[in-house]
Amino acid sequence: MRIMTLPCDGIGPEIMAATLDVVEAASQKFDLGLTFHEEESGFTSLKNHGITLRDEVLERARTEFDGVILGTQSHMDYPPVVEGGRNVSAGFRIGLDLYANVRPARSRDFLENKAAGMDLVIMREATEGFYPDRNMFQGVGEMMPDPDMALSVRKITRNGSMRICREAFKLAMQRKKKVAAIHKANSFLMTDGLFLECFRDVAKEFPEVETEELIVDAFAALLVRKPETYDVVVATNFYGDILSDLASELSGSLGLAGSINANAETGLCCAQAQHGSAPDIQGQNVANPTSLILSAAMMLTWLGEQRGVTKLMDAGQAIADAVDSVIDEPANRTRDLGGTVNTDAFGRLVAEAVAARALAA
Repeated sequence: MRIMTLPCDGIGPEIMAATLDVVEAASQKFDLGLTFHEEESGFTSLKNHGITLRDEVLERARTEFDGVILGTQSHMDYPPVVEGGRNVSAGFRIGLDLYANVRPARSRDFLENKAAGMDLVIMREATEGFYPDRNMFQGVGEMMPDPDMALSVRKITRNGSMRICREAFKLAMQRKKKVAAIHKANSFLMTDGLFLECFRDVAKEFPEVETEELIVDAFAALLVRKPETYDVVVATNFYGDILSDLASELSGSLGLAGSINANAETGLCCAQAQHGSAPDIQGQNVANPTSLILSAAMMLTWLGEQRGVTKLMDAGQAIADAVDSVIDEPANRTRDLGGTVNTDAFGRLVAEAVAARALAA
């Protein structure tokens, strides 16, 4: 299996190196035969190619690779799109039609958190919604008719809503058989109304699954008040983006939150940390690589489920278990978790734990 890697910006190269230490350890112990090929993206690609993400990179990811591991990007610091500042993350999601952004949030008893008992997955639609760089065929969905007026267009489609809802229900069937749909249909009558219509249609295909419909602002409060209540949560792009960050931070830290972007129909999957590029600590070897490590683990598990390959699923689970076993020891934690372990050393600790677990198995 071939994996494309794109370190991208900020702390991306550092956490990518730590992640690859872990994934390579899993590949060796579970006989996955993974090979890795690095592509330029972000500021490096802008300098060398005049654009942050080349179309040929996307095409290679689509046709030549089994998975992608994407580092962090400093999109807010890119030049305008017309000057080569393409949003790398959006480029992959739109270019490869990776509509399902899967974002779990789980509290750990041995780490400080503000959401005891949280263990949920937010299924975020990632290709449309209120994002102006991905909701138009040509141009962008944001405009200024005059200097004192700014407008933004939201796009919600039946196809986009149906397929993310269906993935949410499929996931719920593997978990606690509960799905909550997040909306603001009391205000967005047509757009969120269409999303809810699709949610209800898909629910008919899964009569075993308990459903709930929650207004987004109420759900944000309930996520704080009773986080243990929820299992699978499905939302349009904008809501899912905000709520997943909230859930991850409540459960312990955004730095502990894995994430993948996937398309079940094409079999394409991209691992991506939930957090940003943190340029303020770039090059200092102090970043926590856990989010990207867990994202890579999720990618292996997802590919294993899609292809029916047990050892891929076993490798993904071994990485997730190894992360928990390492951070369970305060002396092994990175600075953001109160420890002193550097980025590269943390990667080695997790890689060693993966090897130990594989040998024990």
